[in-house]
Amino acid sequence: MPLTTSAEAPIPVSEVSRLIRGWIDRLGAVWVEGQIIQLSPRPGAGMVFLTLRDPSREVSLSVTCFRQVYEQVKDVIGEGTRVVVHAKPEWYEKTGRLSLRAAEIRPVGVGELLARLERLRKALAAEGLFTAERKKRLPFLPQRIGLITGRASDAERDVLHTARERWPAVRFEVRNTAVQGPYAVPQIIEALRELDAREDVDVIIVTRGGGGMEDLLPFSDERLVRAVAAARTPVVSAIGHEADAPLLDLVADLRSRTPTHAAKDTVPDVGEEHERVRALRERAWRVINGVLDREERGLAEVMSRPAMADPYAMVETREDELAALLDRSRRCLDHRLTRAEDELTHTRARVVALSPAATLQRGYAVLQRADGAVVRDAAEVTEGERLRARVADGEFGVTVSAGAVGSDGAAPDAAGHGAVGGGGEGR
Repeated sequence: MPLTTSAEAPIPVSEVSRLIRGWIDRLGAVWVEGQIIQLSPRPGAGMVFLTLRDPSREVSLSVTCFRQVYEQVKDVIGEGTRVVVHAKPEWYEKTGRLSLRAAEIRPVGVGELLARLERLRKALAAEGLFTAERKKRLPFLPQRIGLITGRASDAERDVLHTARERWPAVRFEVRNTAVQGPYAVPQIIEALRELDAREDVDVIIVTRGGGGMEDLLPFSDERLVRAVAAARTPVVSAIGHEADAPLLDLVADLRSRTPTHAAKDTVPDVGEEHERVRALRERAWRVINGVLDREERGLAEVMSRPAMADPYAMVETREDELAALLDRSRRCLDHRLTRAEDELTHTRARVVALSPAATLQRGYAVLQRADGAVVRDAAEVTEGERLRARVADGEFGVTVSAGAVGSDGAAPDAAGHGAVGGGGEGR
């Protein structure tokens, strides 16, 4: 039943402690897993004190056990060892302290640890945390590199020395953390988030030297793996030696075999880049010279063709052809004009020969009546009618006389023509 208390009717501390002990005593024994962070096997003492810590949380509990329980496993456990403890919670009324009384301690075997890691690996892989599509590309030349490693460790020295030897201008932002033991995971995660939040950090290297499987367990912690997967900055993992394979290697954007290789994979070598630039320049010169040589040969071939070697030859050839055609056209035109002139002369001669004017030139005359009609028959005229006579050099008027008209209408004269009386004046 809940206690009824007030400011006027409080209960003493001893009573509260006693009640808490009663509640905790009702709890049964439980199996607890954790990592030993403190072990105090005092010589001659009947009790051994140790502290268990959650490997992934900042939570720890005190554990006590009888000397005989500790003696059974003292050769296989120590600080940093993961253990499973069968213990019952206990409350010390006088000090108000909670602890676990261990009846049995079992070290977690390597096989069990590997099995757990494999189950975790499959679960994270099913979520897609290890896929190549989500991995980010490292920058070619990072201006500032974040480095998470142990303090004054060989890994730190290898990365800094190798990177600065390859590219002296590179800068580092170093965060020293625990790289094994119960404090490693939270410290590494905190350093990772701090570096990831900085805009001037282009890539982050998480590294440590080699060690046993238990030493590298923090780098397979689920919280750390998810923190690396959520980072916006590319992360390079260089944990242990090449044979070591923590889960951090699978989720990182790049896995390097050793800390030295991490520096090589992240920072280009200035000498190699100079050599590469030199080789590229030589290759570019060869390509340009090859193109120029090829174009020069092509131009020479074009220039060697007759049309380009002697460009006026074609013009001169066409000039001769044009002169011949002009001469031929002039001859043809002169010939046609001469023939046309001859034909015109002949036609004119025929026209002149057949024209009435030529007849008049031979002494003939043409008589016309007043209306202009030509007199062709003597019967067409009457006595006293005025006619007009046209001769070669003019015309004059005539009058038809009575004596000149015969019975047939005309009196022929000595020349055989009808006689006509003169009387007109020549014009």
